[in-house]
Amino acid sequence: MAGHSNNYVAVWVWLVVLLVVSLGAVYLPFSQAATVSMIFIIAAVKAVLVAMHYMHLKSEERLIHAIAVVPVVLFVILVLGLLPDIAYSR
Repeated sequence: MAGHSNNYVAVWVWLVVLLVVSLGAVYLPFSQAATVSMIFIIAAVKAVLVAMHYMHLKSEERLIHAIAVVPVVLFVILVLGLLPDIAYSR
């Protein structure tokens, strides 16, 4: 762990700032779809911050990065597969 040079407090501050932005996005004069998209993008950025800094993926080998990408790819496939059901359920 000595080789890691993380500033946990700075990452935490960024996570809190992104949380406040995503909570405040509800009050912005955008459509519901744009607001939800913005919140999901902010959530993805926060997930990357947590994975890179708190899970120490930033300093890992490429194989570990490849292993970490597999669930993300599966998630994207599932979301894209469910979008037609979500869109046409109304």
